[in-house]
Amino acid sequence: MKKIFIILFLSPIFLFSQEVSNFLPTWNGELVHHIYYSLSYSEQHEQAEWVFYEIKKEKILGLVSRTDDFRIDKKISSNSATLSDYKGSGFDRGHLAPAHDFSFSSTAMSESFYMSNMSPQNPSFNRGIWGNLEKLVRSWGSASSIYVVTGPILSSCSSYIGSNKVCVPKYYYKVIYDPSEQKMISFMLPNESGEKDLDYYVCTVNNLEKRTNIDFFPAIEDKIEEKLESEVHKEDWNWIVTTTKYKTENTTLATQCKGTTQKGKRCQNKTKNTSGHCHHHD
Repeated sequence: MKKIFIILFLSPIFLFSQEVSNFLPTWNGELVHHIYYSLSYSEQHEQAEWVFYEIKKEKILGLVSRTDDFRIDKKISSNSATLSDYKGSGFDRGHLAPAHDFSFSSTAMSESFYMSNMSPQNPSFNRGIWGNLEKLVRSWGSASSIYVVTGPILSSCSSYIGSNKVCVPKYYYKVIYDPSEQKMISFMLPNESGEKDLDYYVCTVNNLEKRTNIDFFPAIEDKIEEKLESEVHKEDWNWIVTTTKYKTENTTLATQCKGTTQKGKRCQNKTKNTSGHCHHHD
């Protein structure tokens, strides 16, 4: 309970309820809270070892468009990786917590573009099987609110990029927990083009915990946790992607923001927000 108390005391604007905060994984790095997600940042590897957030079935996704406002995360005390670390590397700035999962508000969407939420991903991986897994997880969240933990396996660095020596992981993982139905599933995927079905990459949570040195859901009662984490539960999950509770892609044309800069000039950003303001001025 001591860690939970510190979380709530230091983060008055953290929107997770105490119940949600109870499910945070253990951390080996610097614990950082944004409004809509938390992360543990590894300075040694210049990226998060995990990002934790909730997909709530009551929230409609697709309400706002991507902002692509990649920027350093000033909450990281040792400074996060930068855009220049990825420039010319051949790797994507791969989202750990995907942007579309935060498309229910402009603030949430913008938060997803902190560099602390990025990891170097092979383009064929990021835009292929990893994206397909993200869609599947969103589909599960549309049916039943879920907790998601996602990150790289930092013990598997194959190389480094940029002046900050950002680790390029060989593997990535996701752990999904549905508290209402008491079910859990986890995946481990190589950072390369994947040709197999997603269920091929399912593994036990216990296996991931050994690889990452992270206890993903320590608040779950021990007997239940052991049952959920020691077995593979493919049959408990729907493998058909459904998007019936998601708003279709916004086709409104972007217009110039109505806001002004600190120098009194018209903001040059484009926006599709109905307010007529970009994420900086909304």
